[in-house]
Amino acid sequence: MPEVPLAGPESTDVDLTGVRNFRDVGGLPTADGRSVQYGRLYRSGHLAHATEADTAFLAGLGLHTVFDFRNAADHKLDGLDVELPGVRNVSIPLSDPADGAEFWRLVRDGNIQQLRSILADGKGTERMVASYRSIIKDRTAEHSRVLHALAEDSVPALMHCAAGKDRAGLSIAVSLLAVGVEKEAIEADYLKSNDAHRRYRVRRSDTSPVGMSDEVMELLNPLFGAHVEYLDAAFATIEEVWGSTDRYLLEGLKVSHETRAKLRERLVEGA
Repeated sequence: MPEVPLAGPESTDVDLTGVRNFRDVGGLPTADGRSVQYGRLYRSGHLAHATEADTAFLAGLGLHTVFDFRNAADHKLDGLDVELPGVRNVSIPLSDPADGAEFWRLVRDGNIQQLRSILADGKGTERMVASYRSIIKDRTAEHSRVLHALAEDSVPALMHCAAGKDRAGLSIAVSLLAVGVEKEAIEADYLKSNDAHRRYRVRRSDTSPVGMSDEVMELLNPLFGAHVEYLDAAFATIEEVWGSTDRYLLEGLKVSHETRAKLRERLVEGA
């Protein structure tokens, strides 16, 4: 994959104490030689554990909207987001609560035999690829809602899920595709979620050396790592179902050329 410049002097790619995986996607290049503006679109993990200092930093970004893509099972596990004064919070679950509850039970309580049976021999990766494909195919109404909101009045915006990797990662990817960001740049930003300081902290009921063994962590890695084949599967699904990104946006998400022009005006430098 070609090297893609991801950050500049205006970047607000900072480490927050209680919020994982926060970053500004400003600086990503578009196909027409422009770039995404800084201070317009952010991504992160959930905000439920934001410290007072984190909250003050986030409140100072001038956000209009926070998009929370978690479901009820996520909220039960981690809690609701902290409130940011004057910021609209929009909940758009991108996965089924029942699937979420089963997922977190597996992560938290699954013993080595269960983890092996469900995740070993590539099954964890297959599970994630299927999830990415499903979100692209089955959540067109939700992604349409996000893009129309960004085009109308919701910028600056922060998008997050639990870890800020999968559901938020796909929503960021769709938003960036809509304004002409190259897929290679989207993937390079997506892979930053693998940085050790960004990753979601896995909670296990059994915190003994057995419960947190190298094998357990390796089995769980496909669920909590950012792997390029996941995003590639999402992009491939767009091509397979709609034939092109343009048709996906126009026919799948009902995003008109006029709306895409508005998105570029709000998100891209010099548009």
